[in-house]
Amino acid sequence: MAELYYIRHCEPNYDNHVDALRELTPKGQADTGLVTAYLRDKGIDMVLSSPFKRAVDTVGPFAKGAGLAVATMDGLRERRVDSGWIEDFEGFTRRQWADFSYKLSDGESLGEVQERMAACLDGILEKYGGRRIAVGSHGTALSVLVHSLRPSSGYEDFARIRRQMPWGVHFSFAGRQCLRVEEVDLFTGVIKEIC
Repeated sequence: MAELYYIRHCEPNYDNHVDALRELTPKGQADTGLVTAYLRDKGIDMVLSSPFKRAVDTVGPFAKGAGLAVATMDGLRERRVDSGWIEDFEGFTRRQWADFSYKLSDGESLGEVQERMAACLDGILEKYGGRRIAVGSHGTALSVLVHSLRPSSGYEDFARIRRQMPWGVHFSFAGRQCLRVEEVDLFTGVIKEIC
């Protein structure tokens, strides 16, 4: 059985508009302790991450303490919104959740992100099935992955966790069959079964 612990990154510095290089704020750096505390007793034997700095830096302290390397996978990256900064991000996000094919000229649709995340998950299960893996991830990318397993989740679910950083989702798989999906509030320790 594979146990995958996806962790949405801690609070990033939104003043840095270079998405791939956006670092954690001091609060975000401190909150990596919540991630380490949550993962510590899970028997994690490998750590994967989006290549984006904020995701790597979120799972990095746990990995270092556990004597594990962080292997990055491009397929785990956050959606590409566009080549420029979006001022009305709320309106853009609502439109994307209403239409999974909607995207800006230089961005990805949520449907494309979902396909990429699902393909990445399949690859992880095929290559590393049966392991216990921590995965550094992102809010939108992780939300659309959950949506692929629970289509009733939508914009309201995403909006609820939008400011929750870090945030976790625990997946249990037997082969390729998903047995359980749990949402984890790393601040309170509350675990809620999603499906």
